[in-house]
Order: sequence, then structure tokens, then C-alpha cells
Amino acid sequence: MFARPPQSPAPRPAKSVIAIASGKGGVGKSTVAVNVAVALAQAGHRVGLLDADIYGPNTPMMLGVKEYQPAAVDGKLPPARAHGVELFSMGFIVKPEQAIIWRGPMLDKAIRQFMTDVAWSQLDYLLVDMPPGTGDAQLTVSQAFALAGAVIVTLPQAVSQADARRGLEGFRQMEVPILGVVENMSYLALPDGGKLDVFGQGGGRQFAAAAGVPFLGEIPMDPQVRVGGDGGTPVVVSHPASPVAQALLQVARAIVERADAAASQNTFIPITEI
Repeated sequence: MFARPPQSPAPRPAKSVIAIASGKGGVGKSTVAVNVAVALAQAGHRVGLLDADIYGPNTPMMLGVKEYQPAAVDGKLPPARAHGVELFSMGFIVKPEQAIIWRGPMLDKAIRQFMTDVAWSQLDYLLVDMPPGTGDAQLTVSQAFALAGAVIVTLPQAVSQADARRGLEGFRQMEVPILGVVENMSYLALPDGGKLDVFGQGGGRQFAAAAGVPFLGEIPMDPQVRVGGDGGTPVVVSHPASPVAQALLQVARAIVERADAAASQNTFIPITEI
């Protein structure tokens, strides 16, 4: 079903390339990717973030660099830099209101060029913010980037888990290690100290157990996450002591622990024809 592409795999600008994926939109995947990237940079790692959501790039806004316009230097485009993270996105190339109407081959070429034609530093970790679904972008990233693994973001609700399971199994079919599951928007903390389970309870942990993969943590809801995303200052920067920021820090640590373990076990499995 999935055949090896004719192109050679792109050179890796990082020791570990990690896909942050979901299977469906609206689960806060980009929020998780941005805050995890910044948290890793705060911890002293050299971190990049590649926005592979060609049709809906929003990481430039979330990192406060939506006005950045790259100009080629020695044939390569320099990434934007914000909060210690290198970033490249289609949002730097097209106008915010411009619709991108491309067929699969054009999307494939653009994502590959984001790896080869961007002047990334020698990074420790490159996070790839994936679009929703199990289509062309997932194929390109999985087959070309020698992924250390994929992280699946879900909500507690059953419908989110169903789509997330499809995304997870898509990566498995392409022989990409699954680093684990993150449950976002797990609950809303109430002023009286209670918790409101807006989207249900425990679904992410149950999903991880059913899929046989690690559960990496739950992230509560907090209005400051939205404020930070809209304003370009991630919550791990604006409110580092908050429960949501601390949860994101724990998730970041869990992700790199799993990625480092995968690298030490030499689990970069080549894609085979299926």
C-alpha cells in the first residue's frame, strides 16, 4: 500500500526528529508541539520546530513571529528564532489569508524542501508539527525524515480517541516507533479546587493502554494557553509555574526520554514496501 518513494531520505539536521501528530484537528496538537519545543529549549537543548501543516500553518502566530519573511543566504532559507526555538513554516511564505490549493506531489516537495533547503542549526531535537489526518504529509515525513518516533495527541473524548487511533496505526503501518500518547484538555480546574471533565475522563490513558504504548501525561485546560497562543508567548514562558505549564514540562521530559531510548536502541527502522 505504502511504497518507498524514489527520493533518497533527507539528511537529518537533528539527532532526533519527532512527529507530533493527532489524527484529527482541534485537539491542541500545535499548542503541545510549540510548548514542548520551548520547554526543551529552556532546558538547554538545541531545538527546532518544522510546521508540516502546509494548508493551515499557525505556529508562526503561536511563537510570535508571524511577520517573519525569510531571505535566502547561500541558497538556504534561515529559520525564524523565537523563545530559543528555530522555526520554519509555510506561514512565512504565503499571506495569512491565502488559501493553499495543492495536490499531493506539491505538498510532498514543499515538506522535503523544509528539511533540505532551510539552514537549520545542528539540533538536538527537531519537532514536526503534523497536520491532521493520515495522508500525504504523514507519508512524506515518515518516509523521508528517519523519525525517532511519533507522539499522538488526543482529547479524553471517545471520538477524538477513534481518530487518534487511526493516526497511531498509520505510523505503525509505516514502521515509525510510537513514543506515546498525550491527553490534552484533560480537565478544567475550578476555583473551589475541583475539576470539571469537559471532554470526559481518563480517555487518553485508556487509549494508550489499548494501543500498547506509553501514556506520557495529561494537560489541563487553562485560558492562558489560548492567550499565549494568540499573543505569541507560549504558556511555559508566560506562566511557567502554572499547573498547565508544569504538565507540559513533564510531557516534554517524557517525550525526550522515550526518543533518547529509541535512539540508543537503534530503532530507526527503514521504511519497507507494504
